[in-house]
Amino acid sequence: MIPETSHLFRVPLLDPKQHAIGYKLAWQPDGEDSGTPVEAEIHLQALVAAGVRDITSGLLFVDASPAALSAETLAGLLPETTVWILTPGDLANADDLKLAASLRERGFGLALRGANLVFLKANEGRLSSLTHVLIDFDHPDLVALLGYARLRSPSLSAVVEKIPDWQVFESCAALGASGFFEKLCVAPRAIKPQEQLGPQAQQILQLMQMVQGDADIRHVEKVLKSDVTLSYKLLRYINSAGFGLEVRIESPRHAVSMLGYAPLFRWLLLLLARTHTTGFSPALMQAAMIRGRFAELLGQGFLSRREAENLFVVGMFSFLDRLLGIPIQKVLSQLMLPESVEQALRSRDGVYGPVLALAEACEWEDGRTADLAKALSMTVSHVNQAHLSALVWAQNIKL
Repeated sequence: MIPETSHLFRVPLLDPKQHAIGYKLAWQPDGEDSGTPVEAEIHLQALVAAGVRDITSGLLFVDASPAALSAETLAGLLPETTVWILTPGDLANADDLKLAASLRERGFGLALRGANLVFLKANEGRLSSLTHVLIDFDHPDLVALLGYARLRSPSLSAVVEKIPDWQVFESCAALGASGFFEKLCVAPRAIKPQEQLGPQAQQILQLMQMVQGDADIRHVEKVLKSDVTLSYKLLRYINSAGFGLEVRIESPRHAVSMLGYAPLFRWLLLLLARTHTTGFSPALMQAAMIRGRFAELLGQGFLSRREAENLFVVGMFSFLDRLLGIPIQKVLSQLMLPESVEQALRSRDGVYGPVLALAEACEWEDGRTADLAKALSMTVSHVNQAHLSALVWAQNIKL
């Protein structure tokens, strides 16, 4: 195993309705010596195999030349959630094709990158094991390739790569294509702003204020029971795989008792982020959840439990203006958050700001992850493991 010197980054895969249905995982180019391309692939595969064993949904796309694959790595991954990315050169001979067929028989997905229409049509028989075809957004034959993938028997799932902004995404969505949206978390997005929060958001804020004020659990339960939808969502949340509870929670009071007020505040924050009636984006919501959980896990190594929980709030709130369509200050004015939380949100300073900046840096290929992690004395291994754990948690949580 080569030393762990590079940081992981992820690119979300969005379907035409803006749901994050998977992620491409790769290395940021910040390692001092990440080895040969094959060694880097082996290391990435081993990291993913160790870090995503408990994931219950979504697809993970990972580069995998035939020389990099090993029986040990394959045994540690879930075939139904793993898609290996190949190039035409990886399918050049009979042994490569036999390996591809074997992987497909075991249930793994196989994606081909860098193929043109002529190559695909000329090699239909040899490429029967493929499940996906990856196409750059600016490919001159994009429309023709999408049509070929759809009409081929069996059909291929076409995925557009390197989507740079929402305009390109909407164009691809109109063609029925999913796509890897690079820098999703910072891409400007035009949505109709809200002048004020709606009734459901106001009710959630009321509950958040009660939790902050350490209100009697009976009063919190009464507000929850007054809204059947809220009660249902709370039970769905606490019974989802992300909690790993051995018993099923059947009532709001039991749920609140099991959660405690700090995790309850977190759940309410997640619900608040979903209340924009017209501009809600499931993919941005997923990104906010990962950022919040990632920041929390990063902080667990050197902060108290309560401070680490504050980092989840910081991560979620850093997305809230984009999710709600209103200035974040309008929400902050109705809650009494610690000054250290607001400082992190305003300027990425204070106790929490540098941790938030580090979590953000792992959202794109050219993030300054190495410098930010070094300033916090965090090892590459700690950052990468926290990153994968946050991704798995967000995929497994049901709201």
